[in-house]
Amino acid sequence: MDYSHMKAQLEERKREIEQRLINNKQFGLERGFASDTRSGELSQYDNHPADSGTELFEREKDMALLDHLEEELEEVKYSLDQIEKGTYGTCEVTGQQIPYERLEAYPTARTVIEHAEQSVPKDRSVEEAVLKEIDQDDNRDTNPYQQAASFNESSMTYDDSSIMEEDEASGYSEEFEPFVSTDIHGYTGQDNIHLEHNLHYDKYKEAYDDAEQEEQE
Repeated sequence: MDYSHMKAQLEERKREIEQRLINNKQFGLERGFASDTRSGELSQYDNHPADSGTELFEREKDMALLDHLEEELEEVKYSLDQIEKGTYGTCEVTGQQIPYERLEAYPTARTVIEHAEQSVPKDRSVEEAVLKEIDQDDNRDTNPYQQAASFNESSMTYDDSSIMEEDEASGYSEEFEPFVSTDIHGYTGQDNIHLEHNLHYDKYKEAYDDAEQEEQE
């Protein structure tokens, strides 16, 4: 099969990446990571912490961009090497021919779409495990404060705290607060109060109806 179109595309991308690395001077990372050197200051002693934080963020962004470009360059070089060896377009998992349409869209593809690796960063945030557990529980009756408190080794319930008993699972000082809301302007009158028809609303309405029925009897 003729892969001359892919080869030209890969060679052009290779030149673009190499030129970008030259123009950006490796994103300035060859000068080291010291923020005082980067900013031109002899010392960061008098600088506001926010300035140093911004500089740190920019450096980390530069590192991420550089890593991404270098990885892409390696993939492009690998594909060009495959073309020279005559193995380009062959799935490295199944040995099948990779569809021409897939190679047109993704010239550095090494496998058929069924065996394509998902690009998921390995250095995931440690907080994701906690957030995942909360999502799986899908406990809509628990507010964020209670969700965070549930992961503490020691109790976060103190005298006069906003947390209620565990079985009540609302965390509000008044029964109606979980289903009563206003807009961004806050309380502007009774006509602008919204009622959210959720579990708390149903529970409150049921208790109210029962009390009203008892009064009528």
